[in-house]
Amino acid sequence: MTLRTELWPIATTQYGFVTTQDARELGFSAVELAKLASREKLERVSHGLYRFPELPHTERDDYMRAVLATGAPDAILSHDTALLVHDLCDINPDIIHVNIGKTRVRRNIAGVQLHSDHLSPRERSWWEGIPVVTVLAAIEQGIETKVPRHLLHQAIETARARGQLTAEELIELESNL
Repeated sequence: MTLRTELWPIATTQYGFVTTQDARELGFSAVELAKLASREKLERVSHGLYRFPELPHTERDDYMRAVLATGAPDAILSHDTALLVHDLCDINPDIIHVNIGKTRVRRNIAGVQLHSDHLSPRERSWWEGIPVVTVLAAIEQGIETKVPRHLLHQAIETARARGQLTAEELIELESNL
């Protein structure tokens, strides 16, 4: 089997993206990905990140790109971006917020703000196949980073109406506001 054939199933679950880490886990070197890109079998997106050109682009590509481009194994959408993707309020961040925990990233990623909060496993969830903090964690992060109060009230009310928070969580959030 070729590297491209082996990477295909991974790419289909990652919006067309594959990483050098994906290739290494299959027993191939990063050089092999670069060769595929030079032959236009893959598109080089950024350092260590490639995309299958035949897979269609979606509205969620930038979010997956942001998470994968960090190279952090626990990278996850967070803060304002999590409020947006959970559709909790009318927030419209101009950058994508990604939490990378304690992983060190030595390069800037265009359009991405990195955070290094410690997250417990219960603060992690999924949105459209992309890791994202839970509704509760997103609102707590919004409170910590001083998202405008009216947006936080809207997020809490939306989560309340959807039954996404317990009574205790609602009380705690309201008192923290």
